[in-house]
Amino acid sequence: MSETERIAKRLARAGLCSRREAEAWIAEGRVAVNGEVLASPARNVGPEDKIAVDGKLIGAAQTTRLWRYHKPSGLVTTHRDPEGRPTVFAALPAELGRVISVGRLDLTSEGLLLLTNDGALARRLELPATGWTRRYRVRVHGSVDAKRLAELAKGITVAGISYGPIQAAVERVQGANAWLTVALKEGKNREIRRVMEHLGLSVTRLIRTAYGPFQLGALEKGRVEPVPAKVLREQLGTPTEVPRARHRRPS
Repeated sequence: MSETERIAKRLARAGLCSRREAEAWIAEGRVAVNGEVLASPARNVGPEDKIAVDGKLIGAAQTTRLWRYHKPSGLVTTHRDPEGRPTVFAALPAELGRVISVGRLDLTSEGLLLLTNDGALARRLELPATGWTRRYRVRVHGSVDAKRLAELAKGITVAGISYGPIQAAVERVQGANAWLTVALKEGKNREIRRVMEHLGLSVTRLIRTAYGPFQLGALEKGRVEPVPAKVLREQLGTPTEVPRARHRRPS
């Protein structure tokens, strides 16, 4: 019997939207399966089902892919920014098609950002349960207390938000500034900046150097490179030949 999955998951795995957005599209009558407009997301679909959004069929299945991207400072990690700021996705080569990011880097953060055409893979790699460590080089302004940095390994609560263990150490000191190496597994919103501010340090530069087994390495700023399928299979421990439908996100 062919493997089936919920329609919202299929649309999300295709990189068209999140599951929540897919459910909203279904409620709006925008999604059809085999010519039948869906009224509920409680529908399983298989590889042979013909799925359409706004009357346009999701095209031929393609394999799941992952890319490394060196994000420059000054780009927002979103497809649409209400403030009109430049975005990561507008800066990417058009031939990539529609991709989504694995997690985010904020406006002034730099470094490694993983991109994929598979929404399900993105969510899998974002989960703390995956156990992948995010590594950073962080430049801070202020007086660094090495003892307080070491205590971050026990976790810390800042302004009512609990953060898990953070491995932080001084790489070098340059006058009133210092470069730190920081590693964490959770990566909550602005976690490093908020924790450092709690320690009396101002982050003046933040560069992600690794996300799990994937390294920024010598990838030039603004460049994007595919992760070989063999490497992806080895690192995930599962085949990457996961069919997905390629389709532009309906407006």
